[in-house]
Amino acid sequence: MDWILVAEQLLNGLQFGLMLFLLAAGLTLVFGIMDMINLAHGSLYMVGAYLAAAVGAATGSFVLGLLAAVVVTAVLGMALEMSLLRRLYQRDHLSQVLATFALILMINEGVRMIWGEQPLMLSTPAALSGPVELLPGMLYPAYRLLIIGVGLLVALGLWWGVTRTRVGMWVRAGASNRAMAQALGVDIRKLFTLVFGLGAALCALAGGLLGPLLAVQVGMGESILILAFVVIVIGGIGSIRGALIGSLLVGLVDTASRTLLPMSLRALASPELASSLGPALASILIYVLMAAVLFWRPQGLFPARR
Repeated sequence: MDWILVAEQLLNGLQFGLMLFLLAAGLTLVFGIMDMINLAHGSLYMVGAYLAAAVGAATGSFVLGLLAAVVVTAVLGMALEMSLLRRLYQRDHLSQVLATFALILMINEGVRMIWGEQPLMLSTPAALSGPVELLPGMLYPAYRLLIIGVGLLVALGLWWGVTRTRVGMWVRAGASNRAMAQALGVDIRKLFTLVFGLGAALCALAGGLLGPLLAVQVGMGESILILAFVVIVIGGIGSIRGALIGSLLVGLVDTASRTLLPMSLRALASPELASSLGPALASILIYVLMAAVLFWRPQGLFPARR
């Protein structure tokens, strides 16, 4: 097996895992602090991708499109939290699931009414459209390297913000004991709105960055939301560190297995069987990983609550 292929797949897994982290970080904070199951989290990712594509096409600037998507989606997320989701905090999880599932349907229809049925094109910036030679004989797309760099910077920024700032202290206190944090003077309502806006902004950032690699289309948020929930189950609810480790594990397992598993099966079976069995096995490996983590550590690898 060519070492260059293995290295490329590891980088692809790192890139995909870091983008999953942008979604899972906001989702795990919302779930861990607010005890809120928000199925519409993936819809904010979709809205961010559409806004980045639309503004980018109108202005001719990928950066402006991405910034507009992050800002507008953050405002939309905070507006949703203050107007609707805040009413669901005291409800049971079934009510939250039903309400946020209804939000998915409404947001999908709203996007369809504004932008239509056809997918939008989000082009890679011209300066990053070519490959970069990382090692002799190993070329890798410059845009994917940008995604890896942005993901690492955001992960570092979130770690610093959660562990080294006063707001981060409030977030950790709210995740550990909401009633006690409120009794000590933390404005939980504003904190919840801020956390939800941050999660929406991270969704938009992920959607805008992945837009040139994936199709920007209605319903794109549902499939990636499932992976984000897998990530927070593996990493531990409410844990930024757990979201990062879980995202990297899922990204590496999912990406590497889709390429390397069929190649490995060809040494044991016929090419036809390997071509059909390999992708099927690869698609369930992340759920096998989640089941193994739940069996050995039901609370996740790095739970926020000890």
